[in-house]
Amino acid sequence: MLVQLAIRDFAIVERLDLDLHDGMTAITGETGAGKSILLGALGLCLGERADACSVRHGTKRADLSARFDIDRLPAAKAWLEARELPADDCLLRRALAANGRSKAWINGQPCTVGDLKSLGEHLIEIHGQHAHQALLQEETHLRLLDDFANQGEAVAELGAIFRHWQELRRRLKRLADSGDEIQARRQLLRYQVEELDQLALAEDELGTLEQEQAVLAHAEETLRETRLAVDCCDHDEGGALTLLHQALARIEGLPGAEHGPLAEARSMLNDAQIQIEEAARELHHFIDHTELDPERLAQVETRLGEVHRIARKHHVMPEELVELQQRLRSELDSLEGNEHDLDALTTEIEANRDAYRSKARAISEKRRQAAIAFGKEVQDQLGFLAMGKAHFDIDVTSHDTPQPSGLDTVRFLISANPGQPARPLSKVASGGELSRISLAIQVVAASHSTIATLVFDEVDVGVSGATAEIVGQLLRRLGQSGQVMTVTHLPQVAAQAHQHLHIEKQATEDMTLTQMATLDEAGRVKELARMLGGVHLSDRTLAHAREMLDASQHAHH
Repeated sequence: MLVQLAIRDFAIVERLDLDLHDGMTAITGETGAGKSILLGALGLCLGERADACSVRHGTKRADLSARFDIDRLPAAKAWLEARELPADDCLLRRALAANGRSKAWINGQPCTVGDLKSLGEHLIEIHGQHAHQALLQEETHLRLLDDFANQGEAVAELGAIFRHWQELRRRLKRLADSGDEIQARRQLLRYQVEELDQLALAEDELGTLEQEQAVLAHAEETLRETRLAVDCCDHDEGGALTLLHQALARIEGLPGAEHGPLAEARSMLNDAQIQIEEAARELHHFIDHTELDPERLAQVETRLGEVHRIARKHHVMPEELVELQQRLRSELDSLEGNEHDLDALTTEIEANRDAYRSKARAISEKRRQAAIAFGKEVQDQLGFLAMGKAHFDIDVTSHDTPQPSGLDTVRFLISANPGQPARPLSKVASGGELSRISLAIQVVAASHSTIATLVFDEVDVGVSGATAEIVGQLLRRLGQSGQVMTVTHLPQVAAQAHQHLHIEKQATEDMTLTQMATLDEAGRVKELARMLGGVHLSDRTLAHAREMLDASQHAHH
């Protein structure tokens, strides 16, 4: 469950630290106060796309973090352990720079935004205020039914089988349609590989050849300059050694030559004489063992020319020839291997088709069974929401066209009044009815979720009065076994909460900031009164708010 949320310099929030608890938490505030900012910050911690405009004006970056208690979330623990991350705690952090860049961490370790999203799927489930719009799409019906039946893993496996099956079919079609092209490609590859095999260029040979060519090509110049260097060292007239001998001879007979600065200078001249003698010997050795070899130079240049010619022919750099040879050989081996044997490929396709249909039929049967239970639970919730005369049904229709999700089309149908035929949700005329139907479906889906934290963002839009109170009761009931956070404008819903967070926007001449506080009992009464009666609170409105809160809280004791 979500235990802490920290926000720094995000949108119009300067600093916000929230400690959250299990049960139902209501989040209220006037329109525009920043309730969406709270959910936006949470969404970014869970891997949603970042926007540089979210950084508070005048600051360099926003910093967001969400801490979760995962003691009752084995899937989240397994996710962390699989990546060798600490699994005793779970801290998600996101930093957004004003230049649009963002960074992410999980338990202090850098990660990708994709990692946040992947882990977040095991931590929290968000039901948005526009969920009823998604419920107009049949793809959503199929996903909700599979989640209810706990078939997510089976459907994912079916999708993998389907994709592999389709890839095999595409490969077979390519082989059947382009047999001549494949044969021509095979012949070309054989010629190219044979040519590169004959070249037989070793891994490090090119660099060695280029270095040797440089030495051989300049050998004559090198020898000439080396002999001149030797003359500079030990030539009888004017060589460095001769001059050093003369310098030493002049110092030897001088008073004080045995001590002080002269002695130090004489020692340095002796050292220089030894160094120059060593250098001269090395130069002599180089001259004695270096020969002009035009024949070897020709061989090296011929070899380099051949390497460059073949590289130009293949439109690659010479140093890429070894990798090219390996790549072409691998492609040739693939074309000549058994995987492109038509009979073997046909057999593999048939096996994948049979595996797909077998698993798809098993999934279809579970969907039909789950549809009955799901429909009954939604029907019960509609009764709570003052739509007891409506009839909800889930139609599971099988077809012959394979899809990644199976062989079924799932549709949620509703008959809002007795005697009317059941029709798709998209045909429901009343927005209020659609909101209540959507809420009933979401409550049932959430009650079967394995996620400990459920967030409802204004899902109570379109309901009021006694129905609003029932909505609050439903959300509180969900919070009994986990954590429910709900953003609401309805006092009847907020009064049911175990905790109540209030968001308020404060504006000065040059700054607008959002603040949030956990309300005590008196604060809750005042906020419920505001939600009931507006800005100017009368004694009657406050009394009504007190009565509503007392009734809601005492009803659950």
